[in-house]
Amino acid sequence: MARLDYIFCSDDILLQINRSFLKHDFYTDIITFDLSADKINITAEVYISVDRVKENSISLKTGFEDEMLRVLFHGALHLCGYKDKQKADVLLMRKKEDFYITSYKQSKRST
Repeated sequence: MARLDYIFCSDDILLQINRSFLKHDFYTDIITFDLSADKINITAEVYISVDRVKENSISLKTGFEDEMLRVLFHGALHLCGYKDKQKADVLLMRKKEDFYITSYKQSKRST
């Protein structure tokens, strides 16, 4: 069985998760937990701070929808094996996010 749960929460809740599970003491927009027993049946929880997405959309001068799409795809890309710790990995992740945002918007227009 495959399952992907997106949990939308506040900055405070995601900060608590970040502290408790990752030992990081800072705000973040997304945390992805891969709970899969194997590579075939992905089971995961993706926590998204709506507060942080709103803030990022303002500071980055993107729309809220675009920033939310970026974060949604970002979490899914992590589950596909993409990383974002090294500069080259970040660039590839952004390229993939942009691709899926564009693809999503094009499919939305054609319906």
